[in-house]
Amino acid sequence: MRRLLLLVGAIVLVDTMFFAALTPLLPHYVDDLGLSKAGAGVLSAAYALGAFVAAVPSGIVAARLGVKTTVLVGLTLVAATTVAFGFAHDIWVLDLARFSQGLASSFSWTGALVWLLGAAPANRRGALIGTAMSAAIGGALLGPVLGGVASLVGTGVAFSAVAALELVLAAWAIRTPAAPPEAAESVRDLVRGLRDRRLLLGVWLVMLPAALFGTLTVLGPLRLDRLGFGAIGIGATFLVAASFESVVNPVLGRVSDRRGRLIPLRGALVAAAVAGIALPWLHERWLLAGAVVLAAGAFGAFWAPAMSLVSDRAEELGLGHPYGFALINLAWAPGATLGSAAGGSIARASSDAVPYLGLAAACLVTLVAVSGSSETASPVVAER
Repeated sequence: MRRLLLLVGAIVLVDTMFFAALTPLLPHYVDDLGLSKAGAGVLSAAYALGAFVAAVPSGIVAARLGVKTTVLVGLTLVAATTVAFGFAHDIWVLDLARFSQGLASSFSWTGALVWLLGAAPANRRGALIGTAMSAAIGGALLGPVLGGVASLVGTGVAFSAVAALELVLAAWAIRTPAAPPEAAESVRDLVRGLRDRRLLLGVWLVMLPAALFGTLTVLGPLRLDRLGFGAIGIGATFLVAASFESVVNPVLGRVSDRRGRLIPLRGALVAAAVAGIALPWLHERWLLAGAVVLAAGAFGAFWAPAMSLVSDRAEELGLGHPYGFALINLAWAPGATLGSAAGGSIARASSDAVPYLGLAAACLVTLVAVSGSSETASPVVAER
């Protein structure tokens, strides 16, 4: 289990590293290509859109061809699209490469996490997801550093190094044993599962923080840039933010295993609402940087309990882990797209306050709905 956890952690870390590398580079692309906030939002959102398109296909491949095949497809395509992004100089090529990279990473993420959960006991699901997400956040830690390095040595060189790491991971995955695929449920069963209230609750609680992060990763760097931070300063801010988030995830994963999924989610909703209300009104760069760090921790508090909630309920409904993670991708991708593209467009048409406050209101409405709901998310009884 430990070796498999290391492999899965490495896969999600390297994938996320490229995703997060755009954050400090975004002001550069805005200036170099003359992008508006809306254009910057589209570039940021293209990754999530690709992940959305591949969400169900990646689940089908994992269910029918196995997790190892799914991971290898993802890693190979991620390597190719990362190189393409590094050497692109036109916005349409950048958008297409980032879309394709999101599509490919949907396969590597789905395959890797289903591989992990298929070998894990149910009473450790939240903790293992939290640990895997900490590895992903490690990628988010290194991503801004990679972006800062790319601003100095060139994106082609920096991103080609990431692509080489993906191919090393593919070789590692080939040598790792994996269970054969089990009998797969049909896509029709997946559609029927979406009528379940508790499953939909989990889907929404994955989508909401994705929208919060999408908004933060577009508006945060642009605002810090206006207040005087360069690519290195922006990268350092998000590096510290990801460090804080990486501490939160494993802890809340264990809490959700022992106390139930909804208890940490209620706390995350409160913290995210406070962050969304505060962010638009901070005009001093160091104060804003500190708020970005705290906001990332609040938004990241959703991941382990929400993803575990979806996985638990999907399994109870007989959908299995592949379709459970297909649902997680289906939830995350439109949330991230909404936050990045719509958040940037709305901010351009009005102000940064409008998308932030709208998402804070969504958190508060969700908190009321969850608090008054008869739905439960009971803890898994720990083994003695």
